[in-house]
Amino acid sequence: MDSRITELEIKLAYTEDVVDELNRTVFRQQQQIDLLATQLKALREQVQADAPAEQRSLRDELPPHY
Repeated sequence: MDSRITELEIKLAYTEDVVDELNRTVFRQQQQIDLLATQLKALREQVQADAPAEQRSLRDELPPHY
């Protein structure tokens, strides 16, 4: 009976370590996602600010070989 309890305690300790590592990984990934979302928002605002006031169609432009 003691050996079974010891085995369960060992498995529990490993499981706690894995869960802690997964939590740290998820936290880091969420930080990266937040940073990327902020950068994407800034890029979107920059593109909108640089865009011409009138919307032009690509069909109105001549290809470079003409």
